[in-house]
Amino acid sequence: MKNLWEVLARQRDYRLVLSAGLISLTGDWILRIGLAYYVYDLTGSTLASGGLLLSSFLPLFLLGSLAGVFVDRWDRRRTMIVTNLLHALVLLPLLLVHDGGTIWVVYLVVLAQSCLQQFFRPAEQALVPLLVETRQLVTANALNSQAGDIARLIGAALGGVLAATGGIPLLAMADAATYLAAMGLLFAVRHRGNKIVVEKTTGAVQRIKTEWIEGLRICVGGAALRLVFVFGLVTGVGEGAMSTLFAPFVSTELGGSGTTYGLISSSQAVGGIVGGLIAAAVGSRFSAAKMWGVGAVLFGLIDLVMFCYPLVWHSVAPAFVCMILVGVPGAFLIAGMMTVLQRLTGDASRGRVFGALFAAEGLAVLVGTVAAGVLGDLVGVIPVLVFQGLGFFVGGLAVLARRRLLIDAMADQEEPLTAAGQPEVLPLGSSDAR
Repeated sequence: MKNLWEVLARQRDYRLVLSAGLISLTGDWILRIGLAYYVYDLTGSTLASGGLLLSSFLPLFLLGSLAGVFVDRWDRRRTMIVTNLLHALVLLPLLLVHDGGTIWVVYLVVLAQSCLQQFFRPAEQALVPLLVETRQLVTANALNSQAGDIARLIGAALGGVLAATGGIPLLAMADAATYLAAMGLLFAVRHRGNKIVVEKTTGAVQRIKTEWIEGLRICVGGAALRLVFVFGLVTGVGEGAMSTLFAPFVSTELGGSGTTYGLISSSQAVGGIVGGLIAAAVGSRFSAAKMWGVGAVLFGLIDLVMFCYPLVWHSVAPAFVCMILVGVPGAFLIAGMMTVLQRLTGDASRGRVFGALFAAEGLAVLVGTVAAGVLGDLVGVIPVLVFQGLGFFVGGLAVLARRRLLIDAMADQEEPLTAAGQPEVLPLGSSDAR
């Protein structure tokens, strides 16, 4: 608990960034849940609802990796402030949506917001290591994970209520207000990013291409980073299958209703909040690699129990218990994995690495979604979902088996310090830049 108190009480800038993220994520969940409800209510079409998912996923794997190039060029704090402002502005067209004939506006807004998110997420993840001490990084990432679960719990509950009360215009205003509030908190952050020098020996397009390729080379250049990406790809496919087949699982295998599905889905956030608090409190006692591996193994085991128990026991109660329990190792997994990735990369390339990882995971989720839609009918819901659990379980074992590799790689990638004790800033393209 001491480390948790140190991070929250003494790291002012991190506290502001954490609060800003909690507020804006709550708005995201309000809009996401509210739009899903209202679009279907306006159109009565599941295809129209599916268009929302497509609009949000396309920029993830089409733009994510390239956006990381600009995140590494720009000041991360300023990038987060500008994207929050743009988020609020692009919501304004939703005020014009009142019937099914203008539903295309919703798709354009969701697409624009997803594009902006590809700049915000890598900037946020790249900024966190600069706001806390290295020994506090696991705690900070655990708190970030917990904030996401709190936002999901609050925002999901408010989204349906606001959609039913005031429709899409009210959803837009509520979400815009959270972005403006988050922007105000980010303005108060005192940290200023170091200016990264970019050699202008070639044209702008060629420089962007060079930096993008360099970022991809960094992602696959070492065994440790390759392990991170392979884990993200395998588990991303599983998560895509989960998002596609969990509703049919609750309906056909558990005999639950739509209300049951909603309650089971939201119950994971409860475990995530508890798990995030535990991970934040004890995270400094364990290596980030161990937290990641153990969290993934337990996450996979609990999922396997949840997906297989209906074969011998017809009840929805164990599903609630499993979804709450899985949130705890899930918090450890996320905190450990994010910390490992942050410590494996230098500040000059961190945005590109995170952008590439998010893009790879987005593509994997899309592959898993399509594959699950086909295989679910061919081999059944449970066998496909078992793959999701096995992916985390086997992936966690692989992380634990290569834990020494990860620890050594993180030690090798510690940034050189100047006499003042601050990270040395190196120009992009330098042979010493990491």
